[in-house]
Amino acid sequence: MLIFVFFIIVSFVFYFYYKTKQFRATLPIRKKWYASVASVALGSFVMFFGINQLFLFQSTLTYVISGIFIVLGLGLIVYNYKAAKHYHSFVDEETRLNQ
Repeated sequence: MLIFVFFIIVSFVFYFYYKTKQFRATLPIRKKWYASVASVALGSFVMFFGINQLFLFQSTLTYVISGIFIVLGLGLIVYNYKAAKHYHSFVDEETRLNQ
């Protein structure tokens, strides 16, 4: 399944991109926002990896481990999406106050 491999690679690239943006940011709320967005990308990486494993191997152990990866990835995506949305509302205000 090349489409899942593509999504795995793209999500890892976004994770790496936002993690480096987090390390280079100087404002604390912006750092938290970048960390949350990076964690969303990490969650999508874990979820797509679990889905890809379902198609590659068909065994009971693979189904259990892939299910854990998918649930963990979805949990990371949902939690950090809410956190990123929360921090995003303060990013503009923080930038304006620190100019």
